[in-house]
Amino acid sequence: MNTGLRITAFAAALAATFGAAYGVGGVIDPISPEPKSGTHSDGEGHATAGHEKETAGHHEARGGGHEAAPPGGLEISSGGYTLDLKTPRLAAGKKTDLRFAVVQDGSGRKVTAYQREHGKDLHLIVASRDLTVYRHLHPTRAADGTWSTPVNLPEAGGYRVFADFKPKGGEALTLGADLAASGPYELGELPEHNTTAKVDGYEVKLRGALTPGKAGELTLTVAKNGKPVRNLQPYLGAYGHLVALRSGDLAYLHVHPNGEPGDGRTKPGPEVSFTATAPSAGAYRLFLDFQHEGKVRTAAFTVHAGGAADESEEPSRTRSAEEEEETGHTH
Repeated sequence: MNTGLRITAFAAALAATFGAAYGVGGVIDPISPEPKSGTHSDGEGHATAGHEKETAGHHEARGGGHEAAPPGGLEISSGGYTLDLKTPRLAAGKKTDLRFAVVQDGSGRKVTAYQREHGKDLHLIVASRDLTVYRHLHPTRAADGTWSTPVNLPEAGGYRVFADFKPKGGEALTLGADLAASGPYELGELPEHNTTAKVDGYEVKLRGALTPGKAGELTLTVAKNGKPVRNLQPYLGAYGHLVALRSGDLAYLHVHPNGEPGDGRTKPGPEVSFTATAPSAGAYRLFLDFQHEGKVRTAAFTVHAGGAADESEEPSRTRSAEEEEETGHTH
């Protein structure tokens, strides 16, 4: 894990917006680009073990600065690859298999060879355009390169799908596509500014601020029943994962913590810290995934970078797994 930052900007939207297991293809030859020299340029996505900078806005070196990468992923196609969403519509409130593939431009062949990032070949994020529904999924890949995962979206409306991956021998990418859930629909409002979130008896407090164009530290402190949680469990190789979506254009920011389990200096709570740079002023919805007592939970926050915020401190409450059939953490 590293101190890095991944920033990927996605297609502009008119509304105030935001939005399981790993399978191996073994029947056909893997599809991947020719390996490059082994050096990496700046990129836009996940931060990895903290020792290198990777392309496409994904990774930044430990201790090497945290400049915001140029917006990337503004289209469904980027870097020679296209996200082919085979399930662009589904019914709200009904569990459905969401199917998609990453297609290599030119040949039209589905990619079947990936480089693992944080324990998975591909990370899938689904977020509603009003920022109230969030899913961090890990789909299964069939031998022909088609990915699938069950998802139950509780409300009708527009959603954004983010596929976060690195083809073997290629650059790390995040591609985005729109998803529609049918049913009676009314656009919700962006949740109010908050730095305290409650979920399943846990209270998570956010300290620090997002600053446009400038690196800053965000510290999240986890407590349960008023007592600090000092035994967080690693989830995908970290004590926490943070995703931020910018209201207005679905800009995607994926940040990984400072330090990693087993490095001799990072404690398993109650604090998890991240270094992040906001690509611009605006409102952001932050989602922290953390694991305790064998279960992954998500705490959500609304923050503002470089502008006035609603200083209301009503805690944001995330719906528990008991309230929603689909928890958003399929492994």
